[in-house]
Amino acid sequence: MTAETRGMNTTALAYIGDAVYEVYVRKHVMERETVHVDKLHQRSIRFVKAESQARAVRRLMAEDFLSEEEASLVKRARNHRTASKPKNADPVDYKLATAFEALVGALYLDGEIGRMDEIIAQAMKITEERK
Repeated sequence: MTAETRGMNTTALAYIGDAVYEVYVRKHVMERETVHVDKLHQRSIRFVKAESQARAVRRLMAEDFLSEEEASLVKRARNHRTASKPKNADPVDYKLATAFEALVGALYLDGEIGRMDEIIAQAMKITEERK
């Protein structure tokens, strides 16, 4: 990671990471089925909900899929204090989901698209394992 993203607020990284991940999820769902937009949205929900993202990032860390620097960013983002409270998610899952989004955002901003693709693909695979 660049010095710039290492010094960025993790909430800002999560802000951009959320948008990037959302595009990847939408593309992923559309590649599998062409159905009505409402159904596409319903199929996307399981990928973007905090519980799924938290499960994915836990597994990525447990399986040493992340580099030391990536894991460090995830931990920093997870531990970042925030005023926002989750509406429909467990607070721990919410923090881990935000950390996952921060990682995606950092990789995106650093232009590490290949690595970001690997992490997102693995996260989606983890989510799909649980149907």
